[in-house]
Amino acid sequence: MTGPGRIVITGAGGFIGSHVAEAAVALGLPTTLMLRYSSHGGIGNLVHLDPQTLAQAELEWGDVTDGRSLARILEGAGAVIHLAALIGIPYSLAAPESYVATNVTGTLNVLEAARQGGVGRVVLASTSEVYGDAETPAIDETHPLKPQSPYAATKVAADALGRAWHLSFGLPVTIIRPFNTFGPRQSRRAVIPTIISQALRGNTLRLGSLWPQRDFTHAADTAAALLLAATGPDIGLGPYNLGTGRSISIEELVGVVGRLVGRKLEVATDPERIRPAAGEVDRLTADNGRFVSKTGWSPRLSLEEGLAMTIEHLRREDFRDDRYRV
Repeated sequence: MTGPGRIVITGAGGFIGSHVAEAAVALGLPTTLMLRYSSHGGIGNLVHLDPQTLAQAELEWGDVTDGRSLARILEGAGAVIHLAALIGIPYSLAAPESYVATNVTGTLNVLEAARQGGVGRVVLASTSEVYGDAETPAIDETHPLKPQSPYAATKVAADALGRAWHLSFGLPVTIIRPFNTFGPRQSRRAVIPTIISQALRGNTLRLGSLWPQRDFTHAADTAAALLLAATGPDIGLGPYNLGTGRSISIEELVGVVGRLVGRKLEVATDPERIRPAAGEVDRLTADNGRFVSKTGWSPRLSLEEGLAMTIEHLRREDFRDDRYRV
């Protein structure tokens, strides 16, 4: 891994962003963590980092929807890993304009600030949701883009902007499409922390659809891959799928979690948690061959190892508030 100069991480207070921040500091990289400003000065998931680790990074407050704050923060950076985004498919159905503002206009602002500021490389974190329902058992990067939610549509648009800035202006952009990332610090609106948090409280889980299959990668492995794309030899535009190449259904996942927590789990269907059928993707399994061949990356943690780490993290949290959040 080479030293590209200062690394800027947008969305550093988010789930994946906090893991990338932690890994970047551990590698000794000069790191700037961009956080969305609030009057409370909150730093999101960075509160979970060791204070000595956090002290080695520079914290900057801004907003990707504000081009001037981006220009100030990105000026002269060696690389930017762009993770700031509104996530969550269900909420994108309720508030699509906010997703366009952050995920599309925000990405445009990052690209333009990087171009004007002479940033050495831009890594755009996309998503496997851009593919929609799989037409092949494993999805490679030639798969058609068929977004099935407003969230997915905004990520398709962000990818297209990255490609355009790369081809039109020569901006060094790499598009990475993580499949499902999981691990400590993830919001309980995501399926794995939803399952675990309920399993730690009792034997009956309230879930939505059990048949979707997903390819789960632990956040530490996702963070390592994103940093490799930002600081290793230039691998070009891509896009590159990021996943393990193995998928598991939600029903099977419940069984694995049950074994790890020592409970026989039962599922009660909760209609509130079922996504609209037309917006639900049946199966997402990554063909990661392109990224692996270019970088040599491979996931170090198995699903079971990652789940055990996530369980231990969630054991320390308070689950009294068990309302469903989209």
